[in-house]
Amino acid sequence: MIIDLERFIREERPYWEELEKTLIRVESDVAYRFDLAAARRLHYLYERTSTGLSRLSTFASEPELHRYLEALVARAYGEIHEVRGKSHRFAPLRWAYRTFPRTFRRNVMAFWLTVGITLAGSALGGAAVSFDVQAKDILMPFPHLQIDPRERVAEEEKVGEEDERQGTKVVGTSFYFTHNTQVAITTLGLGAIWGLGTIIILFMNGVMMGAVTLDYINAGETTFLAGWLLPHGAIEIPAILIAGQGGLLLGKALIGWDSRLSIKARLRAVTPDLLTLIAGVAIMLAWAGFIEASLSQYHEPVIPYWVKIWFGTVELILLTLFLALSGRKRGLDEEA
Repeated sequence: MIIDLERFIREERPYWEELEKTLIRVESDVAYRFDLAAARRLHYLYERTSTGLSRLSTFASEPELHRYLEALVARAYGEIHEVRGKSHRFAPLRWAYRTFPRTFRRNVMAFWLTVGITLAGSALGGAAVSFDVQAKDILMPFPHLQIDPRERVAEEEKVGEEDERQGTKVVGTSFYFTHNTQVAITTLGLGAIWGLGTIIILFMNGVMMGAVTLDYINAGETTFLAGWLLPHGAIEIPAILIAGQGGLLLGKALIGWDSRLSIKARLRAVTPDLLTLIAGVAIMLAWAGFIEASLSQYHEPVIPYWVKIWFGTVELILLTLFLALSGRKRGLDEEA
């Protein structure tokens, strides 16, 4: 039992740091071989860190320290028990169906916070447009959103647009993917400003979405809006929210609430989750960009709205089930 937690951490940290430095040296050089003294030292550090982790198990107030030590012990175990010369191949399907959704669920509270921030912005944007039509010029950055929704719908529904747009699908897919990926990376990256940058971007995106939604609803173009946004938005919007989830995790690691780890250790502990989340976001946005260019931009009479609405609804249901259930075993998540 640990009586003085701060003293325990202060005394044990040098051993944890020594173990981490040893593992970094070994992991960076596949050809590295231990001599007998180094192997004994590694085993001693591994056992001491494992014991420390066990003794800390009664302190629920140190979740980040637990995660850091668990990762350290797991890495040391792998090095001690691995067969040198055998490579661990990256398994894309395992990563996609297990690692990504588990990482999302492990940090789901940060995701719900991004949802709340975005909804708060949407409420403000919708209220602004409802009370002042002129607010559109400020809140909507794209020219096609600033015109009257009825005029835009009439223009979009003109017969013959399919042939006009046929040659722009590939270019459109590239543009949407590049633009949305930049937004996602920026949303996550600005978490480096202690999470404030991420919060601002999520809130402003919410303001724009709320303004657009209320503008089209007030104009009686709800069906067009759903048919236009759902096919790609069912994936694109959650992807941006997951990027925001990563930004908030980064901000939390930098601030270090209730954590006795150094900032370097906190960042190292959260980096695998950040990389997993942003990689998953990139895949989601690639799909959303393709759908936006090849389906969302086609309207009646080319493609019935009900087809697009059902397509987007099915996408959203499947994504929800995937993030909530994929990679579970016996109803519980294993460690990713």
